[in-house]
Amino acid sequence: MIPNVHSPARLLAYDGSGIDGGLYTRVTGWAESAPHWFDQLVKAWSAYGIAVFALLMLWAWWRARAADSVVMARVLASPLIMVVAYLVNSVLKSLVEEVRPCQQLPGSFVIESCAPVGDWAFPSNHTVAAFSAAAALWYADRRLGWIALAAAVLMGASRVWVGAHYPHDVVVAALVGVLVALPLAALAGRAAPLVDRLRTGPLGSFLGAGAA
Repeated sequence: MIPNVHSPARLLAYDGSGIDGGLYTRVTGWAESAPHWFDQLVKAWSAYGIAVFALLMLWAWWRARAADSVVMARVLASPLIMVVAYLVNSVLKSLVEEVRPCQQLPGSFVIESCAPVGDWAFPSNHTVAAFSAAAALWYADRRLGWIALAAAVLMGASRVWVGAHYPHDVVVAALVGVLVALPLAALAGRAAPLVDRLRTGPLGSFLGAGAA
């Protein structure tokens, strides 16, 4: 076990296993017992599933071409909201500095290669990106938002399954993603007048004609 060399205020950084380490080892134990093909499928989703959210954003843009300008403004803002949530999460990571469970619990089973020291675990970047994208899309397009939310839940679960994060890393990341995304998505609707003007200009074919 890595010794605690930080101040008591940073005890959490080296005591993540004390929160839900037992649940983490139970989940990774399931992964160890699962078929190899299933573990590889989860690993691929965990690493590359974030691209699904980009595709959902493109789908949302296509649908928003026939929607009012508030919807289009929120759809266009969704990638930026995702970036903002990621940056906020990166700050939290640097403040907490929680050691990865694969380093804290070296005997646990992992599918994904263990991240090096300094690549902190709390909160999960993959999860915050997924949930912020889902929340932003939900605000713009309920149907796509529910699809994105299901994908975000699978992303968060996969990060524990492959051994990259404790469950609390994922739960807190989901909360961060939603709490950052929802107010920004609401504010994005105020850019509707700008979208109205752009729709009558050279970007009209890109933004669509809006609601009839």
